[in-house]
Amino acid sequence: MSRRSLAIVFISFVSVGSIPAIGALFSMNPLQAQSDQKQPRIWTDASNQYTQMLLAIEFKHQPEAGSRQGLSEYDTEISQPSWADEDQHRQETAAIVEKLKAAAGRQQQKQVQQDLRIMIHKVELEFKQEDFERAHQVPFLNASREVFQGIQFLLDEQTPEGRRAAAVERIRKYAGLEAGYKPITEILKQRALEQMAKPGVIYPWSKEIETELARDSNYVDGIAALLQKYQIRDWEGPYGKLKTQLAEYDSWLKTTILPKARSDFRLPEEEYALRLQDFGIDIPPDQLTAMAHKAFEEIQLEMKPIAAEVARARHLPSNNYRDVMRELKKQQIVGDAILPLYKSRLSEIEKIIAQHQIVSLPNRPARIRIATAAETVQQPAPHMVPPPFLHNTGEKGEFVLPLNLPAGTGQGSLEKYDDFTFEAAAWTLTAHEARPGHELQFDSMVERGVSLARVLYAFNSTNVEGWGLYSEAIIRPYMPPEGQLVSLDYRLLRAARAFLDPELQSGRIQPADAYRVLEQDVVQSHAFAQQEVERYTYRMPGQASSYFYGFTKLMDLRKETETALGPRFNQKHFHDFILAQGLLPPDLMREAVIENFVPSEGRPSQ
Repeated sequence: MSRRSLAIVFISFVSVGSIPAIGALFSMNPLQAQSDQKQPRIWTDASNQYTQMLLAIEFKHQPEAGSRQGLSEYDTEISQPSWADEDQHRQETAAIVEKLKAAAGRQQQKQVQQDLRIMIHKVELEFKQEDFERAHQVPFLNASREVFQGIQFLLDEQTPEGRRAAAVERIRKYAGLEAGYKPITEILKQRALEQMAKPGVIYPWSKEIETELARDSNYVDGIAALLQKYQIRDWEGPYGKLKTQLAEYDSWLKTTILPKARSDFRLPEEEYALRLQDFGIDIPPDQLTAMAHKAFEEIQLEMKPIAAEVARARHLPSNNYRDVMRELKKQQIVGDAILPLYKSRLSEIEKIIAQHQIVSLPNRPARIRIATAAETVQQPAPHMVPPPFLHNTGEKGEFVLPLNLPAGTGQGSLEKYDDFTFEAAAWTLTAHEARPGHELQFDSMVERGVSLARVLYAFNSTNVEGWGLYSEAIIRPYMPPEGQLVSLDYRLLRAARAFLDPELQSGRIQPADAYRVLEQDVVQSHAFAQQEVERYTYRMPGQASSYFYGFTKLMDLRKETETALGPRFNQKHFHDFILAQGLLPPDLMREAVIENFVPSEGRPSQ
């Protein structure tokens, strides 16, 4: 689909009553500090009215996103992603952007101005990406993955039972069995063929096509498993037809697109630069890699004394952090013991948070579960699925643990993960994905309220993952030595990502170099290293660098705030304020902290 489509799918993990009523669902001013509670909150209503204008267009052309946002009236509708539909989508969105620009010029409320800037920047960047793709690329469009994503949300334990039956009608429309609908596979074929007719276009990377097609059966089988799990009626016929179409489409890709696929994974420089911007990285790649290499060396030095401490306590023959990490990874937890381990770690972390007054916690448990096979292929790493943000009826975010990435041909035991299910790893993964990380970050936006623009159009990896990695850092001092070592190792991974990704894309290094760093220096399994290299080369080039960048910006902001407040700095107040802002970009987050939080906390006496 278009870059905007993919962005909305990402956003859409996060749920809408009726579009005209969205604004009424939010009541809190996200820039309120503790001493700012008496100020009127009316600005969020004004901001939300502008955001609704964009959302109405998005959901018209991306009804799966509207459905995922909680709008049940979209449950039986599907996207029809022809170039003609994208042209209409673009035209309608551009008209709204002009209205937003006009509003920004006359808007007196600073917070609303900021939200308008967020939305305008996001959409205009998406336009640039679309223009590049339309002019230069033949897309690889994975129909099985797109269909699975369109069905998955409807067949979820947190989705109301009355909405689940809509999955069958959606399947019928994907298969072209309803009047006025062409099979989704035919639309995607035509979209690719129209691009192939253009001179000098760039084809997808061959390995991307081969790898993804080898995993498509997991998506197709995953749909059937969900339909059976929730005892949906009358699905077998439409599903059988769609399954045949998806198989035929994959065969078409193998014979039509794959023979023309390029052998080089690297993106054109212009495209990669646009991707970095889309993920929230606003500095040149060379500057990013220099920062990351420096941090990588510093983290390794920090790991040495902790590794030596663990080695002494365990009577290990080597105190090299690499050897100590390998020993820790031998303590694998399997099967039914995995969830209790993570729940136990969460309980311990919550006690640490309360004892040391780190951040405010809700009075309810966090959700943790094991992923299905199809979900594992879709997202082959531990992750947080955000809750519905807009029309939330009690749904919560979920910390999902995908543990078994399906092996490719001839890979065998090399596909064995040992990165997520050893005892010491549960500390930092729980801090990042659950509390005080993404689960708290996302659910607090639902419970405290935040403007729509700061949830949906500011949703990028720098803004989100910066907090996740920062959460690991603020819990690390209270972990046992083994947990601290693994936490630093995962921070080492984030620094490695921030130079491996851009250096692979520039051609400065090759995949073998990345495997060496990840497996030898970061001590990750080959399976995890393979997942990482896929991420840098074709799954989401540029995205992996955002963790390090977002974390660095947030740490810099904390240092600046501590300097400004001196002994009056209160980390709990600071963290609560950061979470209350929603997903502000680093520059706007700094503006909010310096202009709102610091004065509200009181400057130290001179």
